[in-house]
Parts: sequence; C-alpha cells; structure tokens
Amino acid sequence: MNRLVFESIDELREFMDKEVITTSEAIEIIGCSRQNLKQLVDYGTLKPLKTTNRDRLFLKADILSYKRKR
Repeated sequence: MNRLVFESIDELREFMDKEVITTSEAIEIIGCSRQNLKQLVDYGTLKPLKTTNRDRLFLKADILSYKRKR
C-alpha cells in the first residue's frame, strides 16, 4: 500500500487541488452520464475517496486509469 506523507497543510492542499476531482470533473474526463458514474461506484468499479450528500471525490489517477482501460 502506498502511503502519502505531507510536510505541511499547504502541501496537502496542493495535492488535493491537483489530484482530487469531483463527480462533475470525473464525468467530463470519462465522458459518461452522472447515472453511469453512479453505477460504476455501485458496482465497485470506481471507488470514491469521500462521499457526501451532494458529491463524491475521486483520485484523478483512478479516473484516468479507468478511462484508459475502456
């Protein structure tokens, strides 16, 4: 398992800004509907980092990897 270590809050913020994306951004990258993305999560194909009442956050690398495999 890879372990990420951040030296500061600013370093964490920079990582989040560059490497963590929202549902809308994931949909745009993959080129699918919101419902299709929900199904990918429900089936365990994609795993969000965090799910809230309004949105999901994904690792950009996971979304790009899925897109390449399609």
